[in-house]
Amino acid sequence: MDALLAALADPVRWRLVSLLAERPRPVGVLAELAEARQPQTTKHLQTLERAGVVTSQRTGQRRIYALRPGPLRELAAALGRLAGTAEQAGGPHETYDRYGASLRAERLAAEEPGWADGRSFGFRRSLTGLPELVWRHLTEPSLLARWWTPHDLRVSELVFEAREGGRIVQEYRDVEDADGSDLVAGRAEGFVDDVRPGERLAYRLSPQLPDGGLAFTAHVTLDLRPTGTGTDLDVHWRITDSTIDSADFIAGIEIGFGQSLDKLAAILAADSHDTDSTDMRGTK
Repeated sequence: MDALLAALADPVRWRLVSLLAERPRPVGVLAELAEARQPQTTKHLQTLERAGVVTSQRTGQRRIYALRPGPLRELAAALGRLAGTAEQAGGPHETYDRYGASLRAERLAAEEPGWADGRSFGFRRSLTGLPELVWRHLTEPSLLARWWTPHDLRVSELVFEAREGGRIVQEYRDVEDADGSDLVAGRAEGFVDDVRPGERLAYRLSPQLPDGGLAFTAHVTLDLRPTGTGTDLDVHWRITDSTIDSADFIAGIEIGFGQSLDKLAAILAADSHDTDSTDMRGTK
């Protein structure tokens, strides 16, 4: 496939392929139609033949070249699969486009400091597991690190002191940046305001700008309520101290934190399923 792509990348060779798609032709005619010298045309045709997209045979004094459709069909199928993956509903590319639209809107709105103060975001998830278990995932760093980022990021540093006045540090990188060679994707610091185990958690968290300044302050409140099947989690964000440069961060709150909560829900559901399976095996 690589050889085929390299062969087709040249404009002259692409022209020759187009001419051969119409019908087999001799080298001299191809050179004339492609407006190229015959020695150059012969070299291009030999490259295409090595790539498997054309074949040739000698007839008398002439060498006739013909197109082999098979490799082009295989290439078209491969490109179609790539396009289909990119167009997958609800996939990463759709999220990228949604964030881009939000980013443009927020940048237009960010005209002066305080532009987003008072803005709020609400989230609700029905989670598997009792409030005590959900609370652990909200406050224990080892469990927080499993879900407290969007899908394409990973936690690289995390401090969460689950007490009033406790410190919070959250640093994250690209999920594929295993050795830390890429730039830090984001860092936020803050403090815990309210701790009621199994019921309510409130904290302030401020993302940092590239120069180390604070983008804004998010006042986050998480309320837990037991249900017959688990726990309802209600999350409320309120923005203060917004700077003009905070637009890029605020544009990603709804999508990014929503993805984080979806990860939390999936982890709790999977852990519950694993526990149930273990319990069933133990009763046999």
